[in-house]
Amino acid sequence: MQNVVVVVQDGVEPFGLGAMCEVWAEPYHPEDDNPVFDFTVATPRPGRVRGPAGFDLYVEHGLDTLAHADLVCVCPKRGYLDPSPEVAEALRAAHDRGATVFAHCTAAFVLGEAGLLDGRRCTTHWRHVDALTARHPEAEVDADVLYVQDGNVVTGAGSAAGLDAALHLLRQEFGARTAAAAARRMVVPPHRDGGQAQFIARAVPDCDAETLGPLLGWILEHLDEDLDVDSLARRALMSPRTFARRFRAETGATPHAWVTRQRVLCAEELLERTDRPVEWIAREVGFANSATLRHHFTRLRGVSPQQYRRQFAC
Repeated sequence: MQNVVVVVQDGVEPFGLGAMCEVWAEPYHPEDDNPVFDFTVATPRPGRVRGPAGFDLYVEHGLDTLAHADLVCVCPKRGYLDPSPEVAEALRAAHDRGATVFAHCTAAFVLGEAGLLDGRRCTTHWRHVDALTARHPEAEVDADVLYVQDGNVVTGAGSAAGLDAALHLLRQEFGARTAAAAARRMVVPPHRDGGQAQFIARAVPDCDAETLGPLLGWILEHLDEDLDVDSLARRALMSPRTFARRFRAETGATPHAWVTRQRVLCAEELLERTDRPVEWIAREVGFANSATLRHHFTRLRGVSPQQYRRQFAC
């Protein structure tokens, strides 16, 4: 992935464009050793692109730049239901020749117009899920995720989820270390799993109730220990049932799923930074053995630990 094109149209949302620039348009930072991309902003008719927030853009490049893109990002816009036939055609052509196509928030509607969501899992901002479902009934719209990758089509939820999806792509292409460095530079969480709920319905306990934040921090420091629901509930001074309910309300995941993801994340970093055997890494992050690590790692990342190491080891 070297050539990145971001498509904007009249009404482009500034945050959506800014998020893409933050990830894909950064110059080289020696302290991070970050990849640098050939980055272009394109629009159907080069020139003035009207914005919805009191300022406009001037864009020099047209949609012909998509012909050489490895990654095409489509920014959300006001008036998202307005047809975009030129953009849809260019996206279809880019997708058909193998480029990754990425849209977040209401830009998912443009992918739908291009026919790229038919038969695919996808998402959009939770306010617009029903409209996307009605407009593109062949799409499998998931309202309860931050982002989805289905083949070479990636969709993100609301504006901030565009950053999560972009970091996911960066992580997939360049590894956990590179994505974490980018997240640290932007001062955002290094990884929010795509399956996390778009918005968390927090419980309404007693006003002086503690959140689970301190416990989550403790878990990250003790991944190699037994972290079943009963032991975590005791540490949180709750019954297992109350703890499991509170945990899901505050994190959007079950305790087992959340802990498993953190263990896989830690394993990724150890696979990149060390030459330790996979069996040792499995024990270090809290899996019983290398077979258990391999099972969860492959399920969540789509490659085995050994394949991941070959691709991303320093």
